[in-house]
Amino acid sequence: MRAMLLLPPLLLRRPLPPPGPRRLCSAASAASAAPAAPAPGKSEAGSQLNIQPTFGFLFDIDGVLVRGKTPIPGARKAFQKLLNSQGEFSVPVVFVTNAGNCLRQKKADQLSHILGVPISQDQVLMSHSPLRMFRRYHDKCVLVSGQGPLLDIAKHVGFCQPITIDRLRENFPLLDMVDHDRRPKVSHPPEVELPKIEAIVLFGEPVRWETNLQLIIDVILTSGYPGNPHAQATHPHIPVLACNMDLMWMAEAQSPRFGHGTFMVCLENIYKKITGKELKYEALMGKPSELTYHYAEYLIRTQAAAKQWKKPIQTLYAIGDNLMTDIYGANLYNRYLQEKNLRRGSKARIQAKAAGGSRSATVSQEEELENTWESELAPATATSCRSVLVCTGVYNPHTEVPSDTRECITETVFHGHRDFRFDPALVEPNHIVPDVEAAVDLIFQLENFAPNENYRTP
Repeated sequence: MRAMLLLPPLLLRRPLPPPGPRRLCSAASAASAAPAAPAPGKSEAGSQLNIQPTFGFLFDIDGVLVRGKTPIPGARKAFQKLLNSQGEFSVPVVFVTNAGNCLRQKKADQLSHILGVPISQDQVLMSHSPLRMFRRYHDKCVLVSGQGPLLDIAKHVGFCQPITIDRLRENFPLLDMVDHDRRPKVSHPPEVELPKIEAIVLFGEPVRWETNLQLIIDVILTSGYPGNPHAQATHPHIPVLACNMDLMWMAEAQSPRFGHGTFMVCLENIYKKITGKELKYEALMGKPSELTYHYAEYLIRTQAAAKQWKKPIQTLYAIGDNLMTDIYGANLYNRYLQEKNLRRGSKARIQAKAAGGSRSATVSQEEELENTWESELAPATATSCRSVLVCTGVYNPHTEVPSDTRECITETVFHGHRDFRFDPALVEPNHIVPDVEAAVDLIFQLENFAPNENYRTP
């Protein structure tokens, strides 16, 4: 059985600690989330404020900073508070988005224009960014699905032989038959034979869903040779790596729009209907995957090291608008950090017993084996990841999770991916604030940080 980099059931065994006090989305709560500024260099209690941060920001983009192409009010002001007098970030900041239809540099340029602050591509984590770590597939022929400059994106993250759905359709025009107007008038043999497709990478929602669904199913059921007849036994199937599991996302419309997660639901159900088996993923990337948050923490640590800050980054604050991705993911990563600390303590005790000459003591295989992504990025050093929910996007404060989840149908509440189990504790934010500016103010207060000394007037 193929090893999965993401095993949510193994990580959902211990309950989260009770969440911190919730802050409601109202004008009154906005005032409570953004307290009056203390005197320079002093906190409200009169203690010395921290100048060097021991925390970092993980910002979602859609629904937190923008809706479509329209900036959310308060976003620019919030980011001015993150700059020092030289116009540089006074705290490490990473933008964690499930978008995947452009290169990191383009997203950084868009954010710089929207927020009015300089953003580098090293501060941007796209849903596909962790694919850089999957080197065992980089030299293989992979089919890529999505939209935007797919070949550029695939090559940017390390793939040497990517093939698009359009290229596959050109070679096998008889495979795409749903749109009658696109059916070939005359069939010609392919001019160039394609190599065997050894993996499929789902970057994001495509434009022509029917074409992508058909050709992806063809590749899976023929073990990488889509011109051949479907095989009866193709399980386990060729590896499928998927980025961005968002069922819906918030644009300019009044209600959320379909995301890549909806496309994945279609693919999974078609495959199961045809084969009677579950579609298996080699890896799932993008929020709420722990893999994505671990990569984000790596980028945070890299920024802190570049600033030559001596204190380690201990706390991550993940600010988002979606309970099922942003909040679930932050809380899931916080649980991972807690379990990792427990395992570290267990290993230390076992090693101490062994050194003392006691009988042989060993940790379990699950505790002993480090995942590929952990060894690739170095072990996590943060001790907690706090979730902060804003009310400017997908989240609607008037439709919350039912208090008694046993009496509801889980599917009507949990919009997360099939491979993630619903757990009420994981969709409970540590804090709820009206918008991103209130979130920044709250975090500065919690961390006893000195925003006034770093604040730069726009």
